Amino acid sequence: MTTRTKAVLGGVAVGLLLMPLIGFWMSLLVILGVPAVAYLALDPSQRRRLRRISRKELR
Repeated sequence: MTTRTKAVLGGVAVGLLLMPLIGFWMSLLVILGVPAVAYLALDPSQRRRLRRISRKELR
């Protein structure tokens, strides 16, 4: 199992655990909001570099 697969499975598990506690919409907000905040926390040069490389190179 690759590292990416483990991360995806972990994210799904956390999402499923959070759903009964905080509700569907809040858990969806967490799932979508965390990557968006992480992207916005990057410097402009890091964002350009991230957009320039392909998904295959991100692994």
